Amino acid sequence: MHTTLILTVLGPDHPGLVKSLSEVLNQQQGNWTESRMVHLGGQFAGLLQVSLPRERVANLKAALDGLQDSGLKVLIAEANELPTATEILKVEVLGLDRPGIIRDITTQLASLKVNIEELFSEQRPAPMSGGLLFFAALTVSLPEGISTEQVQAKLEELSDQLMVDLNFA
Repeated sequence: MHTTLILTVLGPDHPGLVKSLSEVLNQQQGNWTESRMVHLGGQFAGLLQVSLPRERVANLKAALDGLQDSGLKVLIAEANELPTATEILKVEVLGLDRPGIIRDITTQLASLKVNIEELFSEQRPAPMSGGLLFFAALTVSLPEGISTEQVQAKLEELSDQLMVDLNFA
């Protein structure tokens, strides 16, 4: 019987880091099924979903602990399934950067019990002013009984207050 695990990986970035992870997983008969990895501020940060025989989990944990010598920290959790979403919505946010944009948007989404499936954000140079723009792309799943129109209306309540443009797909 197989089990699915989610690994959260953080440590100083260096060449060969992902190779080391993949070798450990391969040695434990694991399958690398999905991942998101990025270099931020000199650090490597990654999320990795793996599947492996249940009897190999303890060996995988021990092998991953061995990577701590290189400064890599790995947190392991068993995957669990969320209720099926009725609809997926993509939202893009663009506006002058300021603290609190993500807090305000996620507060509105949480009030509707909307789940954030994926969130990407970055600062971008503002072409005319030389300041910074904030950009975020969210993929959200709507629970049963919540429509795309309800989510749009809730977020548009904020757009003037936050001085951001919102795009929905």
